[in-house]
Amino acid sequence: MGSASLSYEGHRYPVEIIAHCGWLYFRFPLSFREVEELMLERGVLVSHETVRRWCAKFGQAYAGSLRRRQLHPGDNWHLDKVFMKINGEQQYLWRAVDTNGTVLDILVQNWRDTSVARRFFRRLLRKTHMVPRVVVTDKLRSCGAAHREVMPSVEHRSHKGMNNRAESSHQPTRQRERAMKGFRSTGGAQWFLAAFSGISPHFRPRRHLMTAPSCRAEVIVRFAIWDQATGAAGQPAEA
Repeated sequence: MGSASLSYEGHRYPVEIIAHCGWLYFRFPLSFREVEELMLERGVLVSHETVRRWCAKFGQAYAGSLRRRQLHPGDNWHLDKVFMKINGEQQYLWRAVDTNGTVLDILVQNWRDTSVARRFFRRLLRKTHMVPRVVVTDKLRSCGAAHREVMPSVEHRSHKGMNNRAESSHQPTRQRERAMKGFRSTGGAQWFLAAFSGISPHFRPRRHLMTAPSCRAEVIVRFAIWDQATGAAGQPAEA
């Protein structure tokens, strides 16, 4: 499951190196050149442009493989949107998380009107293959209008103070946005954030709820899942 659709055929480097570069780039606020430098310190000579191509080719596939291995999403969804500057223009990042803080989907759009909210609701239903019990949003009227049209049977709670879970999930994105000095295009932002929101949270267990030993054990488990999702746990690609 998951990694079966990944093909490393024709790549000179083994899957372990490709997956490790992807982990470094999406997990930490690093540039492609910094990933190149870290790999050089480990004795692996790979260019930053090669790392960029690997991330572009496999990033979303890795994220999708991890998502398919997650537990069934919770039935309490929190939706929120934040402003973003992309190439000097104001855009909106829509994000939905479940009650555990798991990112369900993201969408970068020019607007925050009813048509965009409707599209985002439909994407969520299609990707999760489920209907939530409760949807929590802020007081934006377009969310209420889209909710009544797309999922009228679902309870809708509209209150800014109840949506802290979704707002908190934007923090890693903001950190990465600053490190990258912003995004250059809407498509580039959508591509990166779709992969980032699936990979980075996988390696961010809720440390404040764990003891140090249990947290380390959980991270080890998550690395094993990563190896399965990327195919690094199986046979390496041909050299």
